[in-house]
Amino acid sequence: MDHAGAACAGAASTGAASPGDAYVGVGGNLPFAGRIGPVLFESAITAANQFNITVLSSSPVWRSTAWPAPPPGQTRPDFFNAVWRIAWPGDDPCGLLDALNALETRFGRVRGAANADRTLDLDILDFRGLILATSRVTLPHPRMRERRFVLGPLADLAPDWRCPATGLSAAMLLARLGAGADAQRLD
Repeated sequence: MDHAGAACAGAASTGAASPGDAYVGVGGNLPFAGRIGPVLFESAITAANQFNITVLSSSPVWRSTAWPAPPPGQTRPDFFNAVWRIAWPGDDPCGLLDALNALETRFGRVRGAANADRTLDLDILDFRGLILATSRVTLPHPRMRERRFVLGPLADLAPDWRCPATGLSAAMLLARLGAGADAQRLD
């Protein structure tokens, strides 16, 4: 049995969760306490310590169009996105998920419809190279390879990071998406 932790026990997994880093996708498109985007993300980095999450480094912030597109005649605010490399003291990705959800709540996240606008969205992209499927978490993140707003920041932060499922680097996965204007780094 790997070290996926008690909350994830019985899950189909390969690889062993060993001490090391995890990568978290960060996003949001609504303000909280007068902060949005890069300023909100900096506040969340500071608050993460209260949840035993140590943010070791952060990518530059990217801006992306909201998905799915709103109905004709309506608008949605753009999203801001980044990726954090974090240290987590436990060996349980479900415990990390609980901590990330608590941090989201601390920053005003209200769960509603899928893909709804939100203040802060935190997704585990990779947990120490673990491949895992449970009812609560799938690792690596199942849709990250399709999203420029995830791969762009990840490639900025860790271009040589390798996807446990494919063996491809973040830079290679981003290149496979081809050119696109749906997400761009803020300068």
